Amino acid sequence: MSLPPPPPPPDGARDLVTPQGSMGPVTPAPWASGAPSPEQPLLSQEAKGEEEEGEETGVQGAGATGTGEQRRRGWGEAAETAAVEEGQVEARDAAAAAAAAGTGAPAGGAGGGRGAWRRLLAWLRRRQPQCCPCAAPLPRSAAHCCHGGTKMAALAYNLGKREINHYFSVRSAKLLALVAVLLLAACHLASRRYRGNDSCEYLLSSGRFLGEKVWQPHSCMMHKYKISEAKNCLVDKHIAFIGDSRIRQLFYSFVKIINPQFKEEGNKHENIPFEDKIASVKVDFLWHPEVNGSMKQCIKVWTEDSVAKPHVIVAGAATWSIKIHNGSNEALSQYKTNITSIAPLLEKLAKTSDVYWVLQDPVYEDLLSENRKMITNEKIDAYNEAAVSILNSSTRNSKSNVKMFSVSKLIAQETIMESLDGLHLPESSRETSAMILMNVYCNKILKPVDGSCCQPRPPLTLMQKLAACFFTLSIVGYLIFYIIHRNAHRKNKPCTDLESGEEKKNIINTPVSPLEILLQSFCKLGLIMAYFYMCDRANLFMKENKFYTHSTFFIPIIYILVLGVFYNENTKETKVLNREQTDEWKGWMQLVILIYHISGASTFLPVYMHVRVLVAAYLFQTGYGHFSYFWIKGDFGIHRVCQVLFRLNFLVVVLCIVMDQPYQFYYFVPLVTVWFMVIYVTLALWPQIIQKKANGNCFWHFGLLLKLAFLLLCICFLAYSQGAFEKIFSLWPLSKCFELKGNVYEWWFRWRLDRYIVFHGMLFAFIYLALQKRQVLSEGKGEPLFSNKISNFLLFISVVSFLTYSIWASSCKNKAECNELHPSVSVVQILAFILIRNIPGCARSVYSTFFAWFGKISLELFICQYHIWLAADTRGILVLIPGNPMLNIIVSTFIFVCVAHEISQITNDLTQIIIPKDNSSLLKRLACIAAFFCGLLILSSIQDKSRH
Repeated sequence: MSLPPPPPPPDGARDLVTPQGSMGPVTPAPWASGAPSPEQPLLSQEAKGEEEEGEETGVQGAGATGTGEQRRRGWGEAAETAAVEEGQVEARDAAAAAAAAGTGAPAGGAGGGRGAWRRLLAWLRRRQPQCCPCAAPLPRSAAHCCHGGTKMAALAYNLGKREINHYFSVRSAKLLALVAVLLLAACHLASRRYRGNDSCEYLLSSGRFLGEKVWQPHSCMMHKYKISEAKNCLVDKHIAFIGDSRIRQLFYSFVKIINPQFKEEGNKHENIPFEDKIASVKVDFLWHPEVNGSMKQCIKVWTEDSVAKPHVIVAGAATWSIKIHNGSNEALSQYKTNITSIAPLLEKLAKTSDVYWVLQDPVYEDLLSENRKMITNEKIDAYNEAAVSILNSSTRNSKSNVKMFSVSKLIAQETIMESLDGLHLPESSRETSAMILMNVYCNKILKPVDGSCCQPRPPLTLMQKLAACFFTLSIVGYLIFYIIHRNAHRKNKPCTDLESGEEKKNIINTPVSPLEILLQSFCKLGLIMAYFYMCDRANLFMKENKFYTHSTFFIPIIYILVLGVFYNENTKETKVLNREQTDEWKGWMQLVILIYHISGASTFLPVYMHVRVLVAAYLFQTGYGHFSYFWIKGDFGIHRVCQVLFRLNFLVVVLCIVMDQPYQFYYFVPLVTVWFMVIYVTLALWPQIIQKKANGNCFWHFGLLLKLAFLLLCICFLAYSQGAFEKIFSLWPLSKCFELKGNVYEWWFRWRLDRYIVFHGMLFAFIYLALQKRQVLSEGKGEPLFSNKISNFLLFISVVSFLTYSIWASSCKNKAECNELHPSVSVVQILAFILIRNIPGCARSVYSTFFAWFGKISLELFICQYHIWLAADTRGILVLIPGNPMLNIIVSTFIFVCVAHEISQITNDLTQIIIPKDNSSLLKRLACIAAFFCGLLILSSIQDKSRH
């Protein structure tokens, strides 16, 4: 028994590929993608606005015709149609009762939703079964027999879906996300006020292992220092280690960060010096295995004004006192007396130097030799308690400046079993402790992006202050505007129908002024940017390092794949790369890329290479979509260009100001922007060749191929002439857009990595449209794209090619070798996927609504992940809920998706206001935009001078 087919979807936009309008656009225009409004259900997108003509780039956000306010007033009503296609007339009463029951609205007066359910059940009991004729030869007819069971199942399905959609819409999801952000911000603020705002304390005292050798401090990220970075930080510095053999091990591990060739040799029970004369770094180990007069005298010398003091002092000892005195209580008492006498000296030194007291690590008693059996963990704990209590109480009415290095205890608890003698830690644990010391001292000096521990909040730049003032004024202006015009909004208040008791909206809606939309958009954008700043600049929320395991990548991939297959519908059209299919393609690719980034899967080469293909596929869609639009429409007007450029760059420009990042940091947007301009210039330059002109004379096809050949020649020249490429993009003001860390190498590397794929997309669009025009392809519903033999052959070739590329990518030895071949071979897997997805008619006729929904906001998802899903500019992971990684990722992902969707709607609204269709108005707006960017260049120059 099967459900009857769903009602046919509303008519979409006319086709951009064929003049007859038989095929939907390959890549949806963001203002015409029919994204859900805030009141539109998440699980149903049955209603879409009228789609506007136009092709957009391969990566884009959701959008819709009309402003956000118009969408909120006009959408969502079609989604409330839940009657099945057949038997609508017979089931009208049941549908009415179901609607009342599903929405909870009164049906026929008193009784509410409960009465509606009773009416539905009564109608089902009265309903006489209708069987289909037994002689009906078609399975479709037989499927509708079964005594009304089909209608009951359909009605139950629609009731459940309507109930979910009524209580959980995009609007309610965003409100829930807003409440979650406010609660989490309040909790973190309270926690920081109670525990303190110094992340150094967390680095020195708490953390956990993510894997066997990866240490994760609590609430912050630890940077792994390279040799050059360590020398740069410690130039002209003197570091002193004082203590026993455990401190000596820490000394060796610290020195090896500066000089990995330094060997552990010589007499262990004496002082060991190290000096790097080139970097002017001096590190000494002073052998003082007991806290006694000898150690006190050494420390006392440094307190004298005439003696140069070390910049960093690391001290600690206890195990020798336990060993020599056989663990006696008298030795512990003497230890307390000695450390009490040393404490004031350490406190005095801590005013000018960084002083750390290393607490004793636990031992593995089973491995201890006979002469060390008296060193027990119980004794070690007693000595540690004495040191902590005395050193912390050495100053009255203030916090001690001597810092407790207690994190090594936690590290030792996990790794002491790997010790060779039960007393000294394995090398990996010592390296971790040494790297923690390096982070404590150097993070505040070098300020590494992925080293958030011990870093203060960066000061606000001039542009950030101006942006804060602008958004504050926007919020105040919108509130004033709202208060003044609230009486006009009350006129649209729903009225009650006296006969049915249901609320109905007034037919006439008050038009929304552009000023209101503008203020509302900037008001919401200001609040969103505040959240961005809190997540990745204000140190309000926590951050953690990434750690890759196969399970953290592949399990989420399997999960979203199941969801994508579960939520599927029939496409409106069955053309190759129709709108629903390209949305689906972008959606699942974006989800895979997000999982790739948050799991740190770039360290696993096969995954890295396949994700490189996904990025190339986005650029392929860019070439395909824009070429198709210009080829068919011939619209080379300035309005089209400004619309695309604004949609692509608006969010990135705002983030560059708010987050104080260069434009090239968000590398994909510059990449897509440049390729759009390349496509536009290639096709717009004389002679302009479009489909309408080429249909009359095949000579124009040859002319277009010459244009594409010239484009390919230019690409090859720039790819193999790094000097020419860098000269072009080093010219002012292009250098301001494409420089990263003072040069354009990163931009050249990114551009070169996918240099051919946009050309491949353009060429594929030309060939496909030519074949479609000559009716070579069979794109009817359920029909294979070619004849059976050709389709089977091409499918076989595509599957083999797809698997061959995957095998090659999995067998690559290093990234450099793979990246060199990637530009030439990535198109193989992309074309193989397109053919596998489109040759079978059954595959071409369905799409995943789950993936398509994400595909409509793929641009916003890609950009927003940098700061509100990941952290430290993509190097780490944002932690909203510490101590529960699974719950944290669920909550942060929910907020992240809601923010991306809202930004997409804001961009759509502002696009229609800032980029009008009237050319005279548009030129005035462009003049204002040019003045705005001139101001940005001036402010940027002022900021650069102040930093230097």
